[in-house]
Amino acid sequence: REISIGGVMAQLDKTFPTNDCSACILSPKLVEVGRHPNVQIMTGRTVEAVEGEAGRFRVRMTKAPRYVNLEKCTGCGDCANVCPVSVPSDFNEKLNTRKAVYRHFPQAIPSGFAIDKLGTSPCKAACPTHISVQGYVALIAAGKFKEALKLIKKDNPFPIVCGRVCNHPCEEACKRAEVDEPIDIMHLKRFVADLDLNDETRFVPEVKEKKGKKVAVIGAGPAGLTAAYYLAIEGYDIDVFEALPVAGGWLAVGIPEYRLPKDVLRAEIGVIEELGVKIHLNTSIGKDISFEKLRQDYDALFIGCGTVLSSKLDVPGEELQGVVHGVDYLRRVNLGEKVSLGKRVAVIGGGNVAMDAVRTAVRTGSQEVFILYRRSRAEMPASPEEIEEALEEGIRMEFLAAPVRILGENGKVTGVECIRMELGEPDASGRRRPVPVKGSEFTIACDSIVPAIGQAADLSFIPKESGIAVNKWNTFDVDPVTFATSVPGIFAGGDNVTGPATVVKAVYAGKEAAVSIDRYLSGQEIRTGREKDWKKDLADKADVSKVAKLPRVEYPLLEAEERKNDFREVGIGFGEEEAVREANRCLACGICSECYQCVDACLANAIDHEMTGSEETIEVGSIIAAPGFEVFDPRLRGEYGYGFYPNVVTAIQFERILSASGPYFGHVQRISDGKEPKKIAFIQCVGSRDTSCGNSWCSSVCCMYATKEAIIAKEHAKGLEPTIFFMDIRAHGKDFDRFVNRAKG
Repeated sequence: REISIGGVMAQLDKTFPTNDCSACILSPKLVEVGRHPNVQIMTGRTVEAVEGEAGRFRVRMTKAPRYVNLEKCTGCGDCANVCPVSVPSDFNEKLNTRKAVYRHFPQAIPSGFAIDKLGTSPCKAACPTHISVQGYVALIAAGKFKEALKLIKKDNPFPIVCGRVCNHPCEEACKRAEVDEPIDIMHLKRFVADLDLNDETRFVPEVKEKKGKKVAVIGAGPAGLTAAYYLAIEGYDIDVFEALPVAGGWLAVGIPEYRLPKDVLRAEIGVIEELGVKIHLNTSIGKDISFEKLRQDYDALFIGCGTVLSSKLDVPGEELQGVVHGVDYLRRVNLGEKVSLGKRVAVIGGGNVAMDAVRTAVRTGSQEVFILYRRSRAEMPASPEEIEEALEEGIRMEFLAAPVRILGENGKVTGVECIRMELGEPDASGRRRPVPVKGSEFTIACDSIVPAIGQAADLSFIPKESGIAVNKWNTFDVDPVTFATSVPGIFAGGDNVTGPATVVKAVYAGKEAAVSIDRYLSGQEIRTGREKDWKKDLADKADVSKVAKLPRVEYPLLEAEERKNDFREVGIGFGEEEAVREANRCLACGICSECYQCVDACLANAIDHEMTGSEETIEVGSIIAAPGFEVFDPRLRGEYGYGFYPNVVTAIQFERILSASGPYFGHVQRISDGKEPKKIAFIQCVGSRDTSCGNSWCSSVCCMYATKEAIIAKEHAKGLEPTIFFMDIRAHGKDFDRFVNRAKG
């Protein structure tokens, strides 16, 4: 079952009764077994069933993945040297730590390393792009900031953006939340991205050999630019066509500068351009260049045009002057236009667009700004942080209120008539349906109304004869795995597929579409092997009841009174000390963080993170059962304080303390303070000869074992006073009594 042979003897310091070095006796035997032509060592196996009869047994086993190819591994240890994850060492009985990639001891047979994985960490499973979140958090904790950024960019070319505006579902899944608060994953991402932004040599991935094929991307938003990024790395020539005068799509014209500064976004997009991607601005498909022209001139097409149209309220008065839809308002402000909404502004909606619009209105001079939302705060789709920051900036929120009609005089908005709502049964979204309360109408005076209740895609540039399937929501029908449309060679992703969603979902669509386009242009089947159940083998079962609480590092923000008067970035960002401290709160749920540092370090190419477990059946003539023993858990006898008092240890733990290969290199010391003890008490028969523990029999070895350890302890620490507390000494072997007398002497 273990990754190497040798059993418990490999953990011992000395043997009984000769007190010879355990490793000196065991190691030649291990080598002999490893080299014997008739012995096949099968590690990592669990016997599930034995069938048949003597002379012809069938043994069914499961084989756990080792993630290291033993035929290639040289045992050099370079992988362990770069691994950022440390976990309690089972071989040293949790007295110290080992790395996630490890071997039990230098003389182990097989001598190769293994990687310890409990499964997929919840944060990685929850992230739409499935970045190795635990991996880059572990690298930040280890001070490997450049490596952390490189890992992020394997799956997301926008760490600067997502480090600021991501909805961070990874944090909602974080196991640390069961202890205190989740890791501040989003802002750790921003930390390493900002370091790279300000570095003299920014990380730009290496581009593979040119393939001589061209791909057109419609839309320079997060989906389109992500597809362009990964396709450019693969060696394709990429042209991105954008109708707006700036690149970034909604990132550039929908998200205000106080959340995502323009220079920061431009810098992130600049890296994509350094890969050779050409971005053509002010270029509308169907106007400046035809859709058919793109199909003729390019080998493949990706459409990521987003959702640029605002949904209407469909209430009387929507045509009045002073009704400015949130999408249009944010676009105009972000493109530098001076937009005045007047003193009193009502923003209708509860999503991120509504939050961005209402906070932008404050910054453009409106004095009284409020939200009208037809559900309660608990149902608001906007991020909790955005809601809280808006409230801090003095924005009023009217919950359970829906507009009935917009009021006006002389063609201009003067107010809005609303009706109170109450929540009924859940609707298709899972949120409780708002139901009007009869006779509860009320009026709010205002100068402008900003509807922000939804968005739709503008697909008018797609010719009807193109054959591209569009559904009833006016979004593209695509394969959910490959993002292929109904027309070969044309792919689509982002909001024009999902409807208005999140940046990170758009990034995922662009990344997966890039894989599909690469396969398509290489003549491969685009779907094979790409479906994965991320919730299978989830590493979320760890007991966190005894994990010490550590407060989440507070993320620094500008004060509300200071920030609401201009568009300076609200978030200040972590410093190095804060980032490392926050990253060290990670529980390492999956043990291996999948940071892939070991892959880069292994010159033998022995690491295989895609290795899977398997079942196998072998036929044997006979079976020798040597399963060893089961260690009694002293915590079942609480009066001894094991698990509470640090200097109460088990016999096998004390053996590791004595061993030269142990955590203290053979120096006898207390766990609590590292000082050499003066007196040691050995308490016998704990868990044996005890009917209350279910063990009514004598273990038969403990008397001599304690005697041996007491003798060795005195050899390690001169002047030590060991005392053995026993009911009776069972020395029932040849010269055992002499061994006891030797200890007494």
